[in-house]
Amino acid sequence: MRLLFSIGAVLAAGMFVGGDVAGIAAPGPKFESPRYQPLPAADKDAQTVDVELILAVDVSYSMDMDELAIQREGYAQAIQSNEFLQALKLGPNGRIAVTYFEWAASSDQKIIIPWRLIDGPETADAVAAEIMKTPIRRASRTSISGAITFAMPLFDEDPYRGLRRVIDISGDGPNNNGGPVTVARDAALEKGIVINGLPIMVKEPSYSTMDIDNLDYYYEDCVAGGPGSFVISIKDRDKFKEAIRTKLLMEVAGRAPERSVMRVADKEPRVNCMIGEKIWSDRWGR
Repeated sequence: MRLLFSIGAVLAAGMFVGGDVAGIAAPGPKFESPRYQPLPAADKDAQTVDVELILAVDVSYSMDMDELAIQREGYAQAIQSNEFLQALKLGPNGRIAVTYFEWAASSDQKIIIPWRLIDGPETADAVAAEIMKTPIRRASRTSISGAITFAMPLFDEDPYRGLRRVIDISGDGPNNNGGPVTVARDAALEKGIVINGLPIMVKEPSYSTMDIDNLDYYYEDCVAGGPGSFVISIKDRDKFKEAIRTKLLMEVAGRAPERSVMRVADKEPRVNCMIGEKIWSDRWGR
């Protein structure tokens, strides 16, 4: 079952109290892929991490330069935050592996951060600095399916063994290029991978950028999936960085917020999962 949250409601529900994370350390369900269970104690070594986390970040032209800059800063600051480092310590191994890539069209993905180990302030600072030093770019089209397809084999290249495998996708529009997003999503779920989403909804939907209403529903019903998967929508530019931090905290801890705004049962998608392709076809005739 997937969960859908708005960032304002998550914060109001008490995710942050006095600058700390409330609920991350509290008893609650932990979600682990059945294919990536903890190794026996005798086999654990420095290569074992709590989660292998892929950060897949939209850089399509529908994202303006200010949004792209805030997005970069949001990930860098979240990784360096005290809340993140506190959540890191709560895992059985106290470390994660992370890689960060940017995506646009189905053939356009660029790895910004190859697999890196984060096990404390020094490694967190190094990853954050690496994110910030890369020049910001933009590119055409939006292929969430391409991002998922690109992400899956990256787990095989990771030198670390994770108890969970998670793809974290942020974007501001529906899939309009490459294969159907649900096909890519289902292929990832078959491998025991969890997909979480951050739909960016800070602008009014525009014909020129082929945005849609209810992008949060689209991400919930067409993109996210796997045990404990969730979507955090962001509709306020001022909450951008807080949304990224909230999402990373939950992914590192392997938990969802204690109280959900909406719990969506399995049913027909509320938004056509091919809506992006339809809009593109209607506009360009192909």
